[in-house]
Amino acid sequence: MINIIKGGITAAKGFLAASTCAGIKKENHKDMALIYSEKPCVAAGTFTTNKVQAAPVKWDKRVINEAPFIQAVVINTGIANACTSDKGMENCSTTAAAVAECFELAPDNVCVCSTGVIGPQLPMDKILAGVKVLPSGLKETGEVGTSAAEAIMTTDTVPKEVAATTEIDGVTVTVGGMCKGAGMIHPNMATMLCFITTDVMIKKELLQKAFSEIIDDSFNMISVDGDTSTNDTAIVLANGMAENTLIDSEDEKYEAFKEALRYTATELAKKIAGDGEGCTCLFEAKVKNAKTVKDAKILAKSVITSSLTKAAIFGHDANWGRVLCALGYSGADFNPDKVDLSFVSVAGSIEIMKDGKAVDYSEEEATEILSCDPVQALIDVKEGTCEATAWGCDLTIDYVKINADYRS
Repeated sequence: MINIIKGGITAAKGFLAASTCAGIKKENHKDMALIYSEKPCVAAGTFTTNKVQAAPVKWDKRVINEAPFIQAVVINTGIANACTSDKGMENCSTTAAAVAECFELAPDNVCVCSTGVIGPQLPMDKILAGVKVLPSGLKETGEVGTSAAEAIMTTDTVPKEVAATTEIDGVTVTVGGMCKGAGMIHPNMATMLCFITTDVMIKKELLQKAFSEIIDDSFNMISVDGDTSTNDTAIVLANGMAENTLIDSEDEKYEAFKEALRYTATELAKKIAGDGEGCTCLFEAKVKNAKTVKDAKILAKSVITSSLTKAAIFGHDANWGRVLCALGYSGADFNPDKVDLSFVSVAGSIEIMKDGKAVDYSEEEATEILSCDPVQALIDVKEGTCEATAWGCDLTIDYVKINADYRS
């Protein structure tokens, strides 16, 4: 059973965080964060499938796959360290070595993450100065965790944190996390940047298996603008400090932990979708009774990625033709003459379409429902028993404004 608690990256035992303003961004804002575990962690990760991969993505993939443990993660915003060739990799190594020296670790025990503008080299004088400051600020408080979540923001409007607990063999296990992302969000692995910490004791291969499966139903089911980033990274660290019985098989303990991990990842993913650049609401598409889970996922994502549907949601317009059109070009198998569609929000629920045809509904009531946050499109294709949910946001004029001068 999941117990939702207040907190984020420092909620689990033994995890500390810090943040600082290193002067990487033009604004005088926090732009570096550090996550540190008192004990070595087994780690799992998922990364962008974009063929253009940032240097920190390449660094983290290697250390997570090859290093015996990870104990620290350092993050900078403002500059993505992407498309920076060999110098970018050298800067990752230098940064990791500087963090490692602070804690008597090896550089391969440190993950390095970056987000921001693609192309420029990192200002290493500022990065290394930030690394020197960060360890002295490490604390395990929720306030410091929130500050770290703020430090990794780019165009995000709010810090994104989630935490939960579950019971394993009578022991309380905690999972907490933070993430950032508001634009360039169409993950095919994870999200812009996501960090999850847990004090569970689990084998590395099982942590990776659980995380990879959960990613498919959480971060891989969100989209803001259809662009897959060069820096997409999601990392989970487990330090074993809850001292539960080791999870070494896919038994009840594994499923209990996986449920808590799934909750954390899904809620973080929804926070990203609901904070899409310029958006006014989270837009959820739930597809029911598809032939296969694959079909359900394809149909749901097609709806939340449709620019015309997203624009209609922004206009509070129950334009059901946009939804049916998006289903139709998705590539999934269904019969349009069977489809039912309703819109749902805290203002109520209204049936818009039945068996592929519009029903007699009140436009005023529909507008009221679509004026809330979040808004759900409930779609029944009546082809089987499978379902899936995808999350996006509305498309507003402000999205264009934000991205028209992103580098200025």
